[in-house]
Amino acid sequence: MNKRFLHDLIHVQSPSGYERNIQELISNELIDIVDKVTIDGHGNLTATMYPNGNWNKDTHKIMLAAHCDQIGMIITHIDARGYISFESVGGWDPQQLVGQHVNIIGKKGMVFGVIGKKPIHLMKAEERTKASKVTSLWIDIGAKDKKEAMKSVRLGDYITLDPNYRELPNNKVVGPAMDDKAGVFACVEAIKRIDKDKLTSIVHFVSTVQEEVGTRGAITSTYDINPDIGIAVDVTFATDCPSHNPKEQGEVSIGKGPVIQLGPNITPFVGKKLIKIAKKKKIKHQITASGRMTGTDARSIQISRSGVATGLISIPNRYMHSGVEMVSFDDLDNIAKILSKFCMKTFKKETK
Repeated sequence: MNKRFLHDLIHVQSPSGYERNIQELISNELIDIVDKVTIDGHGNLTATMYPNGNWNKDTHKIMLAAHCDQIGMIITHIDARGYISFESVGGWDPQQLVGQHVNIIGKKGMVFGVIGKKPIHLMKAEERTKASKVTSLWIDIGAKDKKEAMKSVRLGDYITLDPNYRELPNNKVVGPAMDDKAGVFACVEAIKRIDKDKLTSIVHFVSTVQEEVGTRGAITSTYDINPDIGIAVDVTFATDCPSHNPKEQGEVSIGKGPVIQLGPNITPFVGKKLIKIAKKKKIKHQITASGRMTGTDARSIQISRSGVATGLISIPNRYMHSGVEMVSFDDLDNIAKILSKFCMKTFKKETK
């Protein structure tokens, strides 16, 4: 397992709507392994592997999907003193942004800044008990005024948290945007482990865009590929830390295996097949159930065209949508094991 590749993924900025640089990185990692790499008009990257390297229009098609975009921000205003106002791109808890280091994708390259707010000493008593709003925060890049600031940045420039990638004991790793660059990493690992000689299906791995703003890339890429089976790979809440309620969110622990989802967003035979493979090969895994549509690419894959048989396998993740998302390399390795074996199974067209 090439751990360095996850490090590289985390260090490429890819807020929703600005994924081109990370797609280039993913393409370079896969170009010599798969039969074809394409990028569609929306920005989705598709890496395709054919059975024995041969294409046939009647061959069963499997789609693996993980989104490469991350939550971020976008510049909406620069005031006369050079302070920058912004909006969220994706779902931020504003408390996670206070005091953060950020990188702005400026017109001449990356621009470093910090997110500031009024010091607690200057707050009125009632202000101290209120949660911060994005509108009460600003970014300071050290500019003396608006004119100087606009030499480096402009309205519409994207912003992400400064990468703070660290490997921890027990094969854990922490940093921003594990949601869902860890999923991309696991899918790339799965593709690397597929034996073309054992393939009977065409396998498409899609690095989808704009999941964080409505699973938009999954909509366009699934429509284009029209797969027989689609499996989304994303993160899910690890409940092995304070404040989580296993009765509501299931019992999910980091390092105890990927999570195979069951429920109406999952086609029964796909979920059962993933579980069967994990059990047969003695691969660590966990199971959760949800009675509603998931907040992942699976919800859009399932209802594309006349419908797609859909599965979802998830990475236990602590501190989701923060700068310190934590996952386990062991779980990523086990996802790659399950998915590579799934792709080498033989499926009939009627399973759609």
